[in-house]
Amino acid sequence: MEYGVHFLEQITPTEAMFRRMDRVLAAGRTKFQNYAIFDTRFFGKVLTLDKDVQSTERDEYVYHETLVWPAMLHHPRPRSVFIIGGGEGATLREVLRDPSVKRAVMVDIDDELVAMARTHLKEWHQGAFDDPRAEVCTTDARRWLEEHDERFDVILSDLTDPVGEDNPARMLYTVEFYDLLRSRLSPGGAFAMQAGMILLTHHRAHAIVHRTVRESFRFVRSYTNMIPGFFLNFGFLLASDAQDPDGVGEALITQRIADRGIPLRHLTGPFLKSRFVLPRDLTAAIEEATMISRDESPFWMTEDGAAMQG
Repeated sequence: MEYGVHFLEQITPTEAMFRRMDRVLAAGRTKFQNYAIFDTRFFGKVLTLDKDVQSTERDEYVYHETLVWPAMLHHPRPRSVFIIGGGEGATLREVLRDPSVKRAVMVDIDDELVAMARTHLKEWHQGAFDDPRAEVCTTDARRWLEEHDERFDVILSDLTDPVGEDNPARMLYTVEFYDLLRSRLSPGGAFAMQAGMILLTHHRAHAIVHRTVRESFRFVRSYTNMIPGFFLNFGFLLASDAQDPDGVGEALITQRIADRGIPLRHLTGPFLKSRFVLPRDLTAAIEEATMISRDESPFWMTEDGAAMQG
């Protein structure tokens, strides 16, 4: 083992991961969260928020393709996209790779984080912030949607998990918020979100989010992917009132990728389709979930991953 300065990330109350930090590039606190960016030997730059790794330079495309493209390819021709969070700019970057897109609105509450990303995370955003099709707003996404009646073909939620009883993100994980999202989707629209890590001891959080989204949308499907920089599987959701995601076959997905000329680095039609095949224990956790997050009693997570409400 090499000795030196390491970053320790707590995964559960009794397990953690540590990474050798070759150089700290930036660190501090915004109005909303702590952040740090440091260099590592194998994963390049690493971004952390509130002591949790958000993405790494080497594999961020795996996470962001997995979040963005199931919804984008579910829709036959997405022209307008709304992004909740995504301060690094990589979700916006992926959206703008689709030539169908004419307008992409990204709303992240943390203006300091977005400014920091512009400077230090150019490998992530790759100039997407300055694309003429992009509108970047630094305000509360729920307030923005309540004040604008515009509809979008695709909505993507790239938020941090609602850890802590006073975390403002709690109000972006409730039935009322998902009802608002549904009302801001165009006919045939799709919604996708990151929905927490998939770990045998932590299935409950993903299941609660799935159960809550199901209160608002007719069709809701969980899907997962292994994110190398996280060293574990991560969970996502795809929801729509128009068409069951399970009904969009791999041949159609493959055709849409080809027709739009999207040079994906990770996903293919067959592989994307396979991400919706869930193991029995995760399926059971989703089926058994009863907690529903509502404005009057929002769901949140403790530091050790326990699901709470109230």
